[in-house]
Amino acid sequence: MFTGLIRELAIVKNMQNDFLTLKADYVPSIGDSIAVNGACLTVVRFGDGEFTVELSNESKSLLAVENLKDKVHIEPAMKLSDRLEGHIVQGHVDVIGKILKIDKDAKSYDFFIQVPKKFIKFIIPKGSITIDGVSLTVNSVKKDSFRLTIIPHTMKNTLFKSYKIGTRVNIETDMFARYLYHMFAKDGDGDISWDDVDSIMARY
Repeated sequence: MFTGLIRELAIVKNMQNDFLTLKADYVPSIGDSIAVNGACLTVVRFGDGEFTVELSNESKSLLAVENLKDKVHIEPAMKLSDRLEGHIVQGHVDVIGKILKIDKDAKSYDFFIQVPKKFIKFIIPKGSITIDGVSLTVNSVKKDSFRLTIIPHTMKNTLFKSYKIGTRVNIETDMFARYLYHMFAKDGDGDISWDDVDSIMARY
């Protein structure tokens, strides 16, 4: 499990076949789980200020692998004794989203991100979402997109400062939203709204 709070921006040294090597201040151990741009990966080698994680073919098919260059977000798996300051993140990327629009005002930036319609049901206004491993709050949701507000601190300290219109990003929707939806879906066909969930929960 992770929190969605980025430990540091690691430098990509190389990506060869299924192995991604990163230079970082963080020193892991063999077998450690570490989130790289939001994807939980396993450390297979380390030493001299760098470490290597392995990506399966399935991982590569689900991730925006074109972003595994220059710098990436990293976060080691949380310990039971850690404070949970973001939200509970599994490191299981659900879908790739695409940045549609970026609006800047005097104090913040609004990012509008498109996702396939079948995933929008797991994205809740004022709920949590993870974008490339960053824990964020959803401001509003449309039929196939949602809006996030990014404060200057987050812009300065994450890869959001480098994102442009058309950039693809790894998205993990809120774990509890997924669980609730599947628990209460009618006959397992997913034909349920959040108003239905509220009605069901009100009975107990």
